[in-house]
Amino acid sequence: MPVVVVESPAKAKTINKYLGDDYIVLASYGHVRDLPPKDGSVDPENEFDMTWEVGTDSRKHVKAIADALKDDNALILATDPDREGEAISWHLEETLRKRRAIKKDTEVSRVVFNAITKSAVTEAMKSPRQVDQPLVDAYLARRALDYLVGFNLSPVLWRKLPGSRSAGRVQSVCLRLIVEREMEIEAFKPQEYWSVKALLETPRGQSYEARLTVLGGKKLDKFDLANETAAELAVQAITSRALTVTAVEAKPATRNPSAPFMTSTLQQEASRKFGMGARATMNAAQRLYEAGLITYMRTDGIDMAPEAVMAARDAIQQRYGADYVPSSPRMYKNKAKNAQEAHECIRPTDMTRDAASLKVSEADQRKLYDLIWKRTLASQMAAAKLERTTVEIGSADGQVGLRATGQVVLFEGFMKVYEEGRDDVSSDENDRRLPSIMQGESAKPVARGLADEFAKAGAKADDSTVVEAAASPAAGIQSNGAALLSESGAVLGLQHFTQPPPRYTEATLVKRMEELGIGRPSTYASIVTTIQDRGYVRKDKNRLFPEDKGRLVIAFLMNYFRKYVGYDFTAGLEEELDHVSAGEAEYKDLLARFWRDFSAAIAETSELRITDVLEKINEVLEPHLFPPNEDGSDPRVCPNCGNGRLSMRTARSGGAFIGCSNYPECRYTRPFGPPGTEESGIGPDGKLLGEDNGDKITLRDGRFGHYVQRGEATEEQPKPPRSSLPKGWRAEDMDLQKALTLLSLPREVGDHPEGGMILTNFGRFGPYIAHQAPGEEKPVYVNLKDPAEVFDLGMNRAVEMLAEKRANPGGRGRTAAKPLKELGEHPDGGPVNVMEGRYGPYVKWEKINATLPKETDPQTVTMDQAVELIAEKAAKKGGRKKAASKSGTKKKTAARKTGAKSKTAADGPKDAAE
Repeated sequence: MPVVVVESPAKAKTINKYLGDDYIVLASYGHVRDLPPKDGSVDPENEFDMTWEVGTDSRKHVKAIADALKDDNALILATDPDREGEAISWHLEETLRKRRAIKKDTEVSRVVFNAITKSAVTEAMKSPRQVDQPLVDAYLARRALDYLVGFNLSPVLWRKLPGSRSAGRVQSVCLRLIVEREMEIEAFKPQEYWSVKALLETPRGQSYEARLTVLGGKKLDKFDLANETAAELAVQAITSRALTVTAVEAKPATRNPSAPFMTSTLQQEASRKFGMGARATMNAAQRLYEAGLITYMRTDGIDMAPEAVMAARDAIQQRYGADYVPSSPRMYKNKAKNAQEAHECIRPTDMTRDAASLKVSEADQRKLYDLIWKRTLASQMAAAKLERTTVEIGSADGQVGLRATGQVVLFEGFMKVYEEGRDDVSSDENDRRLPSIMQGESAKPVARGLADEFAKAGAKADDSTVVEAAASPAAGIQSNGAALLSESGAVLGLQHFTQPPPRYTEATLVKRMEELGIGRPSTYASIVTTIQDRGYVRKDKNRLFPEDKGRLVIAFLMNYFRKYVGYDFTAGLEEELDHVSAGEAEYKDLLARFWRDFSAAIAETSELRITDVLEKINEVLEPHLFPPNEDGSDPRVCPNCGNGRLSMRTARSGGAFIGCSNYPECRYTRPFGPPGTEESGIGPDGKLLGEDNGDKITLRDGRFGHYVQRGEATEEQPKPPRSSLPKGWRAEDMDLQKALTLLSLPREVGDHPEGGMILTNFGRFGPYIAHQAPGEEKPVYVNLKDPAEVFDLGMNRAVEMLAEKRANPGGRGRTAAKPLKELGEHPDGGPVNVMEGRYGPYVKWEKINATLPKETDPQTVTMDQAVELIAEKAAKKGGRKKAASKSGTKKKTAARKTGAKSKTAADGPKDAAE
C-alpha cells in the first residue's frame, strides 16, 4: 500500500476516508526541517551551503513515516499545492533518504490537489509527478535571504541602537510603510474650504438637494470658497435669485461584479466587513479548506476552473433565475504585480451549498464561508443596470449654478447577492434617488428645509449664524467644521478641512504591499503579525500605529541600509525569485549578487559609534522631533536651562525620549515625538504627580507596565517604594491621591482569630490576600477576582476565603475548577475540557494546558481544535512521554491516522522568517 503524506491531521483523516484502505495516510506536522537559529546555518563562503536540522517535535513524525515505508514501498508526497508545500515534500524526501527509509526501488511521487474533495483527490492520484526543483530552489533562495538578513542585520541593530530587537527582509519594508504614513499625518497641515448646498422643490412639491457648482459665472473649484465670508456671499447669491432647471440628463450605466477572492483580497474584505485580522482570516480559511468546503486559500490567482464556472452559473440560475446569468461566462485575469503560482481563486467546492446548509459551529468560519460563497457566485452574475441622472439648475443671469445627481437601480444583477466593501467610506451623492424633474421648471428653495435637517443632526442653529456642525450622513450633513444657515433655512454652507491620509488597517496595508509587489499571499499575515509582536507597531481600533522602537529602527535602516528597505529593491528581489521558480535563473547566482553588496554594507557599519548613530537619527527625524518654532527660535534649544541642546536618546527599556545635552545638571526630558506631547508623556524620570511628606510621587513606565514610585533611588535606598498599576487602571487617569492609595499597600485587613495579620495587595498575578498563621512555614495566598477588593475586603470574608484555601489539600490549595465546556475523550485517552484560567480560557488534557486564541469563544471550541492546540503545546514542550507511551501501544493503523498541527493553522512556520 502506498504511503501518502499530507501536512495536517484534519487533511490526513479526510483524505484517508476518500482513498480507502488501499492507502496509508500520515501527517508530517508541517515542516520537518529548518535552519538552526544560530550563526553559520547558511555558509556564504561555501556556495551558500545550508545546514538543516530535523525539529525535536518532528522526529517522531518522520519515524512514523519511515516505519510505514518498511512495509509499504511507495511514497506519495501530497503536501500543499504551493511553493512552500513543494519545499515540505522536498524536505521529507531528503530526510527519509538520509535515514535510508527510501530504498533504491522505492517509488516516490508528488501529487497536488486544489481542494480536499473526493473527486479532486482521486483525480490528483492519477497524475503523479516529481518534486518541482525550480520551486524548491526559489524556496531555498528565500530562506537563505531571510536568514542572511536576519542574522547579520539584527546584531548591528543590537550594538548600534540599544533596545531594538531585530530586522527582517520584508517586515522592515512593511514597517517603513507604516512609519512613513504616520509622519505624513504628523506633517499634514489642514486647509479650510467651504461647500454650499440648497434644498429645492419641484412645482409638484417634491424636494431634492443640489450643491453649488458655479458662482459669479465661474465654475467653482474645491478651495474657491476659502472662508466663512466667501461662503456667506455664496449663500446670499443663491437666496437672492430665482432658479430654474436648465438641463436634465439621464444616462444608462452598468456596474460589474468584483473578481473572486485571492488571498490578499479575502484578507482585505474580511477586515472591512468583520474586523478580522489577517491571521484570524487565514485560520478560519484553513479550517474550511481542511474540511473540504473551499479550495486552497493561499493563492494570487483569480481564475476559476471551467467546471466550477459552469457549476456557479447553474447555481445562480437555480436560485435567482435565468436573468441573473450573463450570456457568456466571465473571465478574470490577475492584474497584481508579480502574480505567480497559477492556482485557482478561493471558491466553494460545492456552489450549491450556502452557509446555512453547513455543519460548521464556529462563527468565524461560517461568516468567512458565506463571504466566499457570495463573492464567487456574484463574480459570475449579470451586471447591475443603473440610470444615472444629472440635473443642472441656474439663475437667469448665469451667475449661480447648482447640480443635483442621483441614480436608480433598474436591475440589481450581482448586487442581489454581494457588494464589495470600501476602505474609506464617504457620502456618495450619486447613490441618491431623485424625484421627477423637468427641464425649464422652477426650482424654489424649501423654506426651513435644511434648518429642520440640521436640527435632526443634533445642532441648534439660529438664522444666519455659524455654529458647530454635527456631522450626520442620515440628515444629509457632512462637515468637520462649522455650518452657516440662510435666514430661510433652505441654503446651508458647510465648513470643511482637508484630512490627512488615513492610517493603515491590516487590510489597506496588505493591499498596499500587494500593489508594490512586496511579499506574497502566504506571507502577508505573518509579516503584519511579526511587527506587532516585536513591539514595533500597535493596533488600536483596527488602525496600525508605529511605536518608538519602530520609528528608530526605520530611521536607522533608512540612513545606513536604505537600499535594503527600498520598495523597488524588495519588489525586484521578488521578481528574481519568481524567475528562479520558473526555472529561468539559478538561485545561487541570486544569493551571490545579494550577499556581495549586503555584506559590504554590514562591514561599513562596524566602526560606527552609538553617539554618531543617535545624532544621525536626530538629523533624519529632525522635522518630526524638532519642528520650527513660530517665533523663529531654535527648536533644539532646551526650554529648561536655555543653553543645552535637545536630542533623541534611548532608554534601557528600549524606548526613546528627548533629553537635554546638559544632563545631569539639567534633567529636562519630554516623550519621543514632536513638542506638545509633554503633558501626557512619561519621560525616563517619570511624570510628576505631586509631593507627599517631601517625597516626589511619580508615574513611570517599566518593563512590566506602568507603576508609581515614591522618591528617587539613592545609595541608602536603591529601590524606593513602588506599586504597579492594577489591571484596568489607566495611566492617563492617575493622580496623586490614587498613587498614594497604591503606595500605601499592602493593606492590613485585621488580625486573624488564630493570630497573624491578614494583608491584601497586588502581585504579579493580580490582587490577593496573604496570611501566615503562627507555626506556618510560609504564608497562604488567595487570589481575588475583583481588584477593588484589595481596598474594601472585609474581615469576615477574608477569614472565610483563607479557611477554604487551607481546607483544600494538595496542589496549590485551589478548589477544583468546573470546566467551561466538556469536549469528551482525547484520541489517546483522557477527558478534554475547556477551563477558565488566570490568563484566559484554555484547553486542558492531562498535564497539558493550551491557551485558546484571543478571538475564540470558549463555547464554540470543538474537539478537533482542542486536539490540535494540545499537540502544538506538547510539541513546544519537546514532546510528551506519557502520550507517546499510550499511542505506542495502539495498532499501527490507528497511529498512522494520528496527525499533528497543520503548518498553516496560524499562517504557519513557513512564514516566520519574513
